[in-house]
Amino acid sequence: MTTITTVPKARANLSDSRRDSLLRPLIVILALPVALVAGWWLWSADSESFFAPPLADIVAAFPSTWLEGRLTSDVLPSVIRLLIGYAIALVVGIALGMAIGLSPTVRAFTEPALEFFRAIPPPVMIPILMLFLGIFTTMKVFVIATGCLWPILLNTIEGVRSIDDVLRDTSQVYRLRKSTQLHTLVLRGASPQIMTGARQALSIGIILMVISEMFAATNGLGFTIVQFQRSFAIPQMWTGIILLGLVGVVLSIIFRAVERPVLAWYRGLRQSQRGGN
Repeated sequence: MTTITTVPKARANLSDSRRDSLLRPLIVILALPVALVAGWWLWSADSESFFAPPLADIVAAFPSTWLEGRLTSDVLPSVIRLLIGYAIALVVGIALGMAIGLSPTVRAFTEPALEFFRAIPPPVMIPILMLFLGIFTTMKVFVIATGCLWPILLNTIEGVRSIDDVLRDTSQVYRLRKSTQLHTLVLRGASPQIMTGARQALSIGIILMVISEMFAATNGLGFTIVQFQRSFAIPQMWTGIILLGLVGVVLSIIFRAVERPVLAWYRGLRQSQRGGN
């Protein structure tokens, strides 16, 4: 009887430990956002300011503002522009970064031009781009891609340069194909810094998405927020700002989901090195 009764207890303890292991990270992740929302709610509960309405009023205005057509007419176009510009920056930045990082001659030749163009903020180019590309989607995508390009490009160059020379020589001794060297050694070896640049570019892309829509647009998150501000629809304006933050959180979660398998080898290598020490 003793053996029979201890088995269900062991299973119950195991399930409790699994439940605790799942709840603890969730509590850690949600603790600060919940505290901030609760603090905002309490602080603004008695607010009579026109420009800082109570959070309860903002939450009440959210469904009628965004869930009655604006998600498809404003939010979706903004996200599509962001993803297209971000994808272009990824492809161009990684390709150019690998080419420049692998060749000291190319790097010395392009470095002055890279430093010059990197110093020009993309929002400054919007009025000029409007003259050549108009106020349509092409201009907005170009602005996003241009701003996202630099952190990806520069981090890729540094990632390629930081690859161990011993590994390069070993790949040449074993006479690996150029395509194999690029994929297995160069791209994978530089992937930690490439992902760092990609994460930085994502936040820059969100900022440029909004700025490009504030200058000249007929739809989009930035355009809608400005329209609310100009018409003094302050609760609706705050809902747009909150929605913009939620879009950033969702994109960050997706990025982490992609980053985890891409850098699984790197985390395993770091853990083995720590275990060896």
